[in-house]
Amino acid sequence: MQDRLEDVKAQVQAALQEAMAGLPSGDLADAMRYACIGGKRIRALLVMESARLFGLRDRESLPVAAAVEALHAYSLVHDDLPAMDDDDLRRGLPTVHVQWSEATAILAGDALQSLAFGLLTDPAVGSAEVRLALVHGLSEAIGARGMVWGQALDIAAETALEPLDIVAIKRLQGAKTGALIQFSATAGAVMAGEDAAPLADYAKNLGLAFQIQDDILDVTGNEEETGKRTGKDSAANKATFVSLLGLDGARDKARKLARHAEAALDPYGELAGNLRQLARFVIERDA
Repeated sequence: MQDRLEDVKAQVQAALQEAMAGLPSGDLADAMRYACIGGKRIRALLVMESARLFGLRDRESLPVAAAVEALHAYSLVHDDLPAMDDDDLRRGLPTVHVQWSEATAILAGDALQSLAFGLLTDPAVGSAEVRLALVHGLSEAIGARGMVWGQALDIAAETALEPLDIVAIKRLQGAKTGALIQFSATAGAVMAGEDAAPLADYAKNLGLAFQIQDDILDVTGNEEETGKRTGKDSAANKATFVSLLGLDGARDKARKLARHAEAALDPYGELAGNLRQLARFVIERDA
């Protein structure tokens, strides 16, 4: 899987650079490119490996993978703003608003979101009906019923009179983190016109396992490896999977979710080997 992940990273980075090649020079374009540096590219891998399950080639799924990563970059730029999570370090680099300004960061995020939807219109992706389905699916995943709603829940939780319980945290993270992961993992089925249910089940479990590992790394990780500040959740007395389940309980829960994710891939047999390895990777990573 690691070789495939490196291949996906290279393809996606080249596609994003090409998509931004003709932008007017200046801080906006520079900030957009800067925001797309690095990253694990797990969402892109989900897109391209889910497409492979149905015999689709990389050149067909690459625009969708690049779109997801542009969208993810936008979400990180905005999440890091002082009005949101107020972070100054991302992927081992100063956050966009620190490197430039809050205004530039907001505009760069806006432009990356627009770029993402533009990439989904690439004719290489498939028919007009397929592209429309992907545009609709992404808009649902990131909007007021998905990622943005999850961020709103997260902000509201900071000043809530009572800390979130485990059900509320699952709902929050299922939207903030899980919705885009689910779109990514089911994109191949949408492109092929096939049943996306097994991949949706896989993504639901994978997304929660991913977030639990993030919560674990906030406690056990170091900034050099994670590329972002650690210990912020406990300092803010924020309810997380670790604070509610304990460190050992959170690790056990993540392992169970990873196993459920792998089991959901049974219909695809050996073709889903990389996706199975990804389920293990997300709970073993240190960044």
